[in-house]
Amino acid sequence: MSAKLRAYLVDDELPALKRLSRLLAATGRVEIIGTTANPEEALQFLSGNHPDVLFLDIQMPGMNGFELLSRLDRQPPVVFSTAYDQYALRAFEVNSIDYLLKPVEPEQLQRALHKLDRFDRSWLDRPEFRALLQELSRTFPERISVRIGDRTQFLRLAGVTHFFAQDRLTYAATESRNYCIDRPLAEMEPKLDPARFFRIHRAVLVNLDWIEELRPLFAGRLVLRLRDRKRTELTVARDRARALKARLNL
Repeated sequence: MSAKLRAYLVDDELPALKRLSRLLAATGRVEIIGTTANPEEALQFLSGNHPDVLFLDIQMPGMNGFELLSRLDRQPPVVFSTAYDQYALRAFEVNSIDYLLKPVEPEQLQRALHKLDRFDRSWLDRPEFRALLQELSRTFPERISVRIGDRTQFLRLAGVTHFFAQDRLTYAATESRNYCIDRPLAEMEPKLDPARFFRIHRAVLVNLDWIEELRPLFAGRLVLRLRDRKRTELTVARDRARALKARLNL
């Protein structure tokens, strides 16, 4: 009988941590050498211990999963877990074994363990892996400030359907109104989470979470409709259409 995989589990949600521990134990293939809900504690443990596989939550307060990995000198094989589909693509970008969407199901777990058996660990030692981790560990704001007269108001980015440039001004569009932003679109884009916002036109950045429908237009362009109250329709430039389809897994 082959030796069991030594696994370490990190998740700030205790119910999810207990569920994953129980499911892993039930496979009979894994020995859990430690668990924690604290990413700082995980960093300390992983700096001196080297599990065969790390089950790692992505979205955690204080330090996300990508940042934790970027601070390790030695990279373990990783299976990410997340409650949000938007992080799945970013998880695969670091060449993880797999990702598990919460609540984790036994079939997902077995798939990840099978992939682990075939994983090429040498990739983890490559310089480009470290560079990619540094890029993904960047934190992005959850809100932005806008000026309304002599007042400063804060908008949650989750509620911004899209940004657009018009008449040399930049606007953040929400369901209720458009807010003027005192920064050009080109300056805004690098500060926004690329897993959420995508440039569909030189003058438009769209929040992918708000897309409801996509349909073809002439000359290779696309039209997308948002799920806001106004049913806003935006044109996707021909040179951005293929990239948008790829981002949406179409």
